[in-house]
Formats: sequence, structure tokens, C-alpha cells
Amino acid sequence: MPRMIYDYTKSVLERVSFDPVLFTKELKKAIKNLLPYEVEQLKKWLQFFTNEHPELKQCLSVVS
Repeated sequence: MPRMIYDYTKSVLERVSFDPVLFTKELKKAIKNLLPYEVEQLKKWLQFFTNEHPELKQCLSVVS
């Protein structure tokens, strides 16, 4: 079940990536709902994802 939540979180973040404010809001919600090791996985995924979407680089400070 937790894996489904992680995958769902990534899909939500991908869908709202057009708006950095909304992306940050969803990212904060995700951090509250994910397990610690999932947050670490999400950080790695965000590094990759923000390389393709540089306008979202500022959102990385939320997970630091």
C-alpha cells in the first residue's frame, strides 16, 4: 500500500508541475503523508524531475 501512495504522489506532482506555487503546496502535503524512506526517494526523484523543469528548482528547498 505505501508504494501506491508514493506513486500517486509523483503523479500528482507531475500533473501540477505547470504551477510552482501549486507544486510546492502539493509537495508539502506529500512530505506529511509519506514515510521517511519514501521522502528520501522523492528527493532523488525531484532532483531528476527538476532538471527537466528548471522553474521548479526553488521547490527543492521544501524537502531539504
